[in-house]
Order: sequence, then C-alpha cells, then structure tokens
Amino acid sequence: MLYELKNIRSYAANAENPKGAPSMGGVMGGGHKGCPCVQWVKPSQVVTLLDVEGSGVVRHIWLTFPPYHPDLYRGLVIRMYWDGQEAPSVEAPVGDFFGVAHARYRQYSSSLMSVQSSNGLNSWIPMPFKKSARITVENDSDRTFSVLFYQVDFTLGDTHPDDLGYFHAQFRRSNCHPFHSDYVILDGVLGKGRYLGTVLGVRSVCLKEQWWGEGEVKMYFDGEKDPTICGTGAEDYVGCAWGLSECFAPHGGCTVCDNDNKMYSFYRWHDADPIYFESSFKITVMQMGYGDKERAREALGESFVSYPAAGGDDSVCYYDRSDDYCSTAFWYQTLPTAPFPPFPGREERLCDLPEEKNTAERNDI
Repeated sequence: MLYELKNIRSYAANAENPKGAPSMGGVMGGGHKGCPCVQWVKPSQVVTLLDVEGSGVVRHIWLTFPPYHPDLYRGLVIRMYWDGQEAPSVEAPVGDFFGVAHARYRQYSSSLMSVQSSNGLNSWIPMPFKKSARITVENDSDRTFSVLFYQVDFTLGDTHPDDLGYFHAQFRRSNCHPFHSDYVILDGVLGKGRYLGTVLGVRSVCLKEQWWGEGEVKMYFDGEKDPTICGTGAEDYVGCAWGLSECFAPHGGCTVCDNDNKMYSFYRWHDADPIYFESSFKITVMQMGYGDKERAREALGESFVSYPAAGGDDSVCYYDRSDDYCSTAFWYQTLPTAPFPPFPGREERLCDLPEEKNTAERNDI
C-alpha cells in the first residue's frame, strides 16, 4: 500500500555516496555536485554500484553512459550477488538487461523497465536480500568511456519470509541456432520460484523475405517432459498479432523492428500473469517460419521440414528455420543459485550486429 508506513529506512548509492550512508549524500564539493559520476572507465574495469550489508530491498536502478555506442550496450556487463554468494545471480549485457536486444538504443516504457530520453536506463524490479547485496558493472569492451552515472535506491530494515525469492537474470545467445531445435531461453533453474519475464532478440538469417516468427513459446514446470504452457507465436507471446511493429505496452511490446536489417527485439513481463514453479523451470521458443512452400523447399534443401499452415492453403506452410536468437530471462527463486552456463564472450555477444546509421556520427565519448 502506498500509504502504509513501515519501520524501514531509505537510501541511495551513487558515485558521491557509494554506500548510501546517512547524511553523506551531498557533502563533496561543498554540496555542489562534487562527485556526480565515475570518470574514465577503462576496459576491464569493474565499477561497484552497490555493496551493502543487512536485510533490505533494491527498489530502483538508474544508469547512464554516453549514448549511441552499440559496443557499450553489449560490452558493459551488469552482475548482482545476493547474501554473499560468490557466483552472480544476475549476469547480462546492460542493454539487454534494461530491455533492448542487439546492442540498440531505443526509448520505451513498461511496467518493470524503461529507457528514457538520451539513454536513461531504469529498472523498477524489486530485488530483496537478507544479508547483503552487491551490484557491479564491468567494462568488457575495448573502449574507455568518459562518464558513468548511476543511482541505486534501496531500503534497509525489511523483513522477509524463509522461502524468499531472490531476483535473477541470465543472458544467452545462439548465432545461428541449429535447425530442428528449440532455442532455450532458460533452463537449469533449481528451487522454488517465479518466472518474471523475457527480453528476446531475433535476427532473421534464413529466408529473410519470409516471416520468421511462428515459433511457439513453451514453459516446462518441475521436470515435466512436455510443456504445460505453449503459445501460438513469437509476436503473440508479447501481446501483438499478425507480425510486429514497434509498440510499448506495460506488460509486453516490441522495442526494435528493423526490417532493413531483419532485427527484432521484444519484451514480455509476467508481473500481471504470474508463472510459479516448485522445483525447476524451463522456457524455450521454437524456430518456425511461414511462407511459400516451394520457395522454402528450394532454399533449405535437405534442412526443409514443413507443417500444414492454418487456413488450408497448400501453397504455404510452416517450416523449421535457423536464425540468430538472444535472450535475457528474469525470475525469482530461492537460494542457492544453480551455476549459469558460461557467459558469452565479447565477440560472441557483438558479432554480426550491424551498426545503425544514426550512430556513426554520434561517437563522442
């Protein structure tokens, strides 16, 4: 309740007050913007955004750096560690974490994330902890950039249940994903939890002139062999229909619809339609296209596998594809965190992503 008063304290960590200490929020430079940011962040440098002990909740994260640099959106890596765990519970490129894939900058607004004017990156996802919280950003690019501004708003004194769900996020990419196999958005989760949402990026590589997005999103609960939840198509999963265009709704939308480069990025939050699991969880998306059957047969050769299309027209079909998929999965779960797959290296994260035309002239950092 917005009007409920609690016995907790509010803090904010930033470059001037990294610990969020009381009465230390504006003392440098005589209170005149003495240390507004971290300056000249070098390659391989790790910047700690938050390192605090106690029981609390991260309420909001705001982050910005010089915009219009694709290598920074994929080159900066955000990691989060809860209650002293050595391995991160969150590991993702900054751009993908804040809702936009393919190292693109787009303004959008949703219920859990937003990218606001001139590269203001915001997370409104609550992130509870019992003993400690640590958040870092690593410059895993080959570029030294001039400034990193940030603020992490958090509270201390919060009480939590024994089976607390800790926030997690994991990035993956498969370029190009093998034919006749579903792309895995998330697997290997062990524990009780709640799936929170997906940021999914697709670069259409196979038969670019035909529609790539008929793949069904499937959700597997608690070790089951076949999914309990299975959707009807990629654009349907985010609340769109009959293809994609740029749109931003609270719980789902499309931030990138680049038909020239055949690149698409969309998000889906399950804050309003919760996805709970008891012991394990897996989510995948099929690689399935739609279009002229003979054209697909000719282009794919031995890889061509087709399925009857809705509507009864035998000249068109659904068929298996092989495209470039990336994803960031968001969820809550009990600790400990099962080990993540190896994090994709810089080249793997950035390869085959063309630079946007409007970035070439805006490269002053």
